[in-house]
Amino acid sequence: MMLVPRKNDFDLFDNFFDDGFFPPKKERNLMKTDIRELKDKYVVDVDLPGYEKENIKLSVENGYLTISAKVDKKEDNEEHGKFVHRERFMSECSRSFYLGEDIKEEDIKAEFKNGILMIDIPKKEEAKKLNEPRHIEIK
Repeated sequence: MMLVPRKNDFDLFDNFFDDGFFPPKKERNLMKTDIRELKDKYVVDVDLPGYEKENIKLSVENGYLTISAKVDKKEDNEEHGKFVHRERFMSECSRSFYLGEDIKEEDIKAEFKNGILMIDIPKKEEAKKLNEPRHIEIK
């Protein structure tokens, strides 16, 4: 099993504007993610500040774990005042990681606390064996 981010390098329009002057689109919408490997599982921590647990979805399809989240902050009444400048009204993002075909949705555990999504992905027996020290006999 490998946890590899899915990349889409075929967007020529976005690549044209990645010249240092414009902030890269990928950095604006990217979910900051850390992946740690433990003896029996992988732990994925994803920063999602400002998102509610109900608006975060995890799915497994064709060996890919997809994390998607959205926020919609519509405050149009006079009680909240008139906006002069607004950047935070709606946001949607997603990321995918390849897990392999052996991992099923029921194997994955997730928790959302203080703006951080923590996902535990168990290793299959084959992956656990690869991490054990192996001794090679010299003949």
